[in-house]
Amino acid sequence: MARRWAKALVRKFEAMQDSRWLRPFARYIAHPSLWSLNRRSVALAVAAGMIGGLIPGPFQMITAGLIAMVARCNFPIALVVTLYSNPLTIVPLYLVAYKLGSVVSSAHAAQTLVAPPHFDWMHVWDSTAALAHWAWNLGTPLFVGVPLLALILAVVGYALTRLGWSLHLRLEWRARKEARRLREAEQMGKGASD
Repeated sequence: MARRWAKALVRKFEAMQDSRWLRPFARYIAHPSLWSLNRRSVALAVAAGMIGGLIPGPFQMITAGLIAMVARCNFPIALVVTLYSNPLTIVPLYLVAYKLGSVVSSAHAAQTLVAPPHFDWMHVWDSTAALAHWAWNLGTPLFVGVPLLALILAVVGYALTRLGWSLHLRLEWRARKEARRLREAEQMGKGASD
């Protein structure tokens, strides 16, 4: 099922290459390795998407796409994997990154996470300044934790993809062997009855 979904996704992206927005990048995006569905390509694409997914804002897919182009791995899968970080998951992910950064960076190891200040719409300038000051104080733990979490997620995603792909192949081979054994048994049964 996943393979059919991935092939359909590849066809959609191949059709999108004719887009006027993508036309300047078509020679880079059209490289065959960016569209191949093999264990290495898909596992690297998952890792690229995991890294790109923790980058804030609209740069997630751009980063994952650039990593996919450099690593020569499956481009559409790298873009889709970035969607693991979305409005529902980004706050917990960044909290984990902050805690991870607090553990790793000694500068702010004792600092505890403080809730953001209340935003007062009657005093937008002061509230914005207070929010910026709060975000700046997150500083080192967050700036250390986000890349570290992205690296951990990329390694885990790569390993799980490789493992899952191998397991799928083993199960498929076992099913083929069993089907072949059943066919041979049926043929032997037909031969004996003749």
